[in-house]
Amino acid sequence: MPEVFVSVGSNVDRDRHMPSALAALRGSFGPLRVSSVYETAAVGFEGDPFYNLVVGFETDLPLAEVANELARIEADHGRTRESKKFSARTLDLDLLLYGDAVVSEGKLKLPRKELTEYAFMLEPLAEIAPDLTHPVLGLSFRELWERYEKKGLQQVRIVPPWRS
Repeated sequence: MPEVFVSVGSNVDRDRHMPSALAALRGSFGPLRVSSVYETAAVGFEGDPFYNLVVGFETDLPLAEVANELARIEADHGRTRESKKFSARTLDLDLLLYGDAVVSEGKLKLPRKELTEYAFMLEPLAEIAPDLTHPVLGLSFRELWERYEKKGLQQVRIVPPWRS
């Protein structure tokens, strides 16, 4: 079974949407590996800070079904597809990896390009899967995080109220 990794983020009513999203993901995919929560400044727009984390799970569901289920969970949390790329989100579920699949089909591209560009994806993934190797770059996520340029990084590991 492939191991799947998903970035989870919210900056709208985040103390409600994040735990609800984790419950929905567990309900759909079973046991989760869950990173710490990171509070991250909004990227690409002025807005409230995000809570971000990464989850991992194993599934026998085909890639398309996983992607559809993630979209359904987002919609159940008030996410609309009409919003701009850089804008406030009730819930953002980004499929980062599906095993070692390298895919480019329409909007579905894996491994997700932004994975190595955004600290809010890379740091929590390196936390829960440090020895996992990027399927294209051939480097572990620990190595990728160590090499990441952290100057000016506006991200901190926190314990939100719903995790205490």
